[in-house]
Amino acid sequence: MKNKHVGLLIIGIALLIGAIVFLFNNALTTIVNTSCSHGTTCPMYGTIQIQTYISLALIAIIVVIGITLIFSKEEKQIVVKRIKEKSEINEQKLKDKENNLKLLDADEKKIYQSIIDAQGIIFQSDVVDKTGFDKVKVTRILDRLEGRQLIERRRRGMTNVVLLKN
Repeated sequence: MKNKHVGLLIIGIALLIGAIVFLFNNALTTIVNTSCSHGTTCPMYGTIQIQTYISLALIAIIVVIGITLIFSKEEKQIVVKRIKEKSEINEQKLKDKENNLKLLDADEKKIYQSIIDAQGIIFQSDVVDKTGFDKVKVTRILDRLEGRQLIERRRRGMTNVVLLKN
């Protein structure tokens, strides 16, 4: 439901509670008038007043909450802005990734393609086997690719697993 509708509903409930309190106070006053022989000095009269003030204060608080909801902005507008910001960031990351791919030299492209061919996850030792490059060259190229945020290496035992970054 929209904030305005919820606010109106809460104010309606507050009015209903006010009517119940009014009826209750009238009935209680009638009972005190018939049962108390002391007149207005009876301690029950003071109790009725305290209960009336407390109930009116609670009703006022509920009405203020309802009015606040009626005039508050909806959360949906804020969420839309956040989604737009995230999509702009993702577009920028995609452009950066495309620019990085254009800047790769032939050896880097060969290693990057071998990672793609392995569905985005491959052992570093398998990269050495597939490309035919020596271990040192593969490590240095993977360092450059990792610096460009294209891949990620994770240590697994005595070797590394190479992952494509999203």
